[in-house]
Amino acid sequence: MNTITLTQPDDWHVHLRDGLALERTVPDLAKQFRRAICMPNLVPPVKTVDEAIAYRNRIMQHVPEGNLFDPRMVLYFTDQTPPDEIAKIKASNCVNAIKLYPAGATTNSDNGVSDIRKVYATIEEMEKHQIPLLLHGEVTHKHVDIFDREKRFLDEVLSPLIQQFPDLKIVLEHITTSDAANFVLEQSKKVAATITPQHLLFNRNDMLVGGVKPHLYCLPILKRQTHQTTLLEVATSGNPKFFLGTDSAPHAQNAKENACGCAGCYSAPTAIELYAQAFDQVGRIERLEGFASHFGADFYGLPRNTDTITLKKEDQVIPERLDYLEDQQIIPLYAGQTIQWRKV
Repeated sequence: MNTITLTQPDDWHVHLRDGLALERTVPDLAKQFRRAICMPNLVPPVKTVDEAIAYRNRIMQHVPEGNLFDPRMVLYFTDQTPPDEIAKIKASNCVNAIKLYPAGATTNSDNGVSDIRKVYATIEEMEKHQIPLLLHGEVTHKHVDIFDREKRFLDEVLSPLIQQFPDLKIVLEHITTSDAANFVLEQSKKVAATITPQHLLFNRNDMLVGGVKPHLYCLPILKRQTHQTTLLEVATSGNPKFFLGTDSAPHAQNAKENACGCAGCYSAPTAIELYAQAFDQVGRIERLEGFASHFGADFYGLPRNTDTITLKKEDQVIPERLDYLEDQQIIPLYAGQTIQWRKV
């Protein structure tokens, strides 16, 4: 198969940042995706519907003329998120979910939930109104090994949560392990997961063997090849529980390449081609449309897009760097390397 035409895809997990960063991130994403779930971990975080609408307005100022990009907004779950905010989400035409970061789990997550039991009253309202709960699925206890934090979250946090709220819609974001994939498969259709391009294309050997590759460092961290294999299996299986979420996250080169580098991979400019590369490597390019264009919209209860994009099997060299902010640059995922697909 040398060309493939897809229903225009959506990105169900992306970081656009704010301010000057939007000049880079919004056009990069909008040239590929019609809709995107925009993460709320700004400084300060997006905690109310009114703040989410204001953030959306800032994003829209950077959408290229004639482009129909539709940002979908998310609130940042804190210990103080009131139950009555859920009805406001239900009434909104652009806010779709709440994101729960365990406090300290990733970039700008210090205001996250300290103990999920503290917010059960708000989660009860989410279950009632069928507002999805998006989860960064890791525990943050210092004594827990970083490679085990997703598995511990499934056992200690998510399993009890589902028992307490069996009708709650849940998206386990950017899953990285066989444990998470199998967990999602075992649950009802209310539980789904997003998968990033980096977790399909790379494993921890790629990040660590022959020297540390800071631009492959993300959270949750890359895992063993066996986990990568399982993620490829479920992503390309045609199972609607798994759909596209890039977790594309811009960090300037100097913030990644230092003694305490930031976590995050920037994939937005060529994300759909990177997914095509991963699907094609396992001989399942025909399954890409469901994963990228159908299953996420169905889970969120939104109409599928009607426009299309076409990908051609043709070598493309990913740029080694991209301009970012004033005098800074971003090193994108797969920088300087050749992939076999190109959006035409």
